Amino acid sequence: MKFNRPQIGHRPDQDNVNALPFKQLDAIPFPEPCASEILDEPSFRQMIAIERKRSERSGNPLVLMLIDVGETALESGRKVLSTLLAAMSLAGRGTDVTGWYIEQSVVGVLFTEMKADNHGEVLTVIMDRVTESLRNNLELKTFSRLGISFHVFPEPSHGDTVAGAPEFYPDLFHREKSQRFALAVKRAIDIVGSALAIVLLSPIFLVVALAVKFSSSGPVLFRQERVGRFGKPFMFLKFRSMYADNDPKIHREFMKRMINGQHDPGADSGNTKVYKMTNDPRITRVGRFLRRTSLDEIPQFFCVLVGDMSLVGPRPPLAYEFQEYDIWHRRRVLEARPGLTGLWQVTGRSRVSFDDMVRLDLQYARNWSLWLDLKILLKTPIVVCRGGDAF
Repeated sequence: MKFNRPQIGHRPDQDNVNALPFKQLDAIPFPEPCASEILDEPSFRQMIAIERKRSERSGNPLVLMLIDVGETALESGRKVLSTLLAAMSLAGRGTDVTGWYIEQSVVGVLFTEMKADNHGEVLTVIMDRVTESLRNNLELKTFSRLGISFHVFPEPSHGDTVAGAPEFYPDLFHREKSQRFALAVKRAIDIVGSALAIVLLSPIFLVVALAVKFSSSGPVLFRQERVGRFGKPFMFLKFRSMYADNDPKIHREFMKRMINGQHDPGADSGNTKVYKMTNDPRITRVGRFLRRTSLDEIPQFFCVLVGDMSLVGPRPPLAYEFQEYDIWHRRRVLEARPGLTGLWQVTGRSRVSFDDMVRLDLQYARNWSLWLDLKILLKTPIVVCRGGDAF
């Protein structure tokens, strides 16, 4: 959630923040900023990662306020910092953390230990108090140059849209920075591998397209919006394996039960545990063959070629699936770019519960290497040829 230069609204007489009335702000002397009161950039970013992980466990939201003082740093940066620290001493709490999000450019304030039931009210109060304090104690020209934004974790979702907040994942970006060369090689492999696959499989593309076209009415390709990394939507491609214009409600309800741990894995398959719909009435006869052989997946090489996906990575979810995720589930679409195949597919696929699938995705992200990608790619054709876990 972002609010650039928030407008000052009505201040409630009573609020959930232990702060003095605004009329007392004008009477206090603003001290010079103390170095010990502002964490340096590495320390502050480390605190963001720690508090994010704590929030994932507790479920209590975090709010990160960022103030871009880059343009004012040389002429009045110290006054901005003094004003900010004084405002935070009144509007903030002892658990809040102030530091450099970007050294000598962007100041961050992390509001922790917020309660899920009233964090919206507290956020409004904090926004009002801090922004008015800055306005009252800085020249208008200086204040107008400040860029103020607020970010909330967990990331809010609205309808079928999903918001991502990369500001809360500095540890991931640090890890990627240290793996920059290896990630460049991974992307090169994605481009070369997907391009070769499209050329070599072009005869199969044609045969499958004709089979889909003549088996049932509707388009050859199935296009569906999926959730990419940090919630960025992209167009996901498959050969159509279902009847056209079907009702997605049956799948939505199934995924809700499975994500929430309410699905009986043996209900439709006897004694065999299967965590996927095995008798989906929407699938055509040709579609069942395509799914069992994974031929319906090959158009995704185009998604890999343009960079929306990788050859190896977690499977991209639908927006309505993402909305059912627990906080820790969301990390599977944050820690790695979605992939055509992955550790889950070559380990258990449909015989692995949703929580275990997420754990496999997170294990892949934490232990990623080019060698791990190679091993998964080599195992994938074997799993596809077996076809036992595909439905």
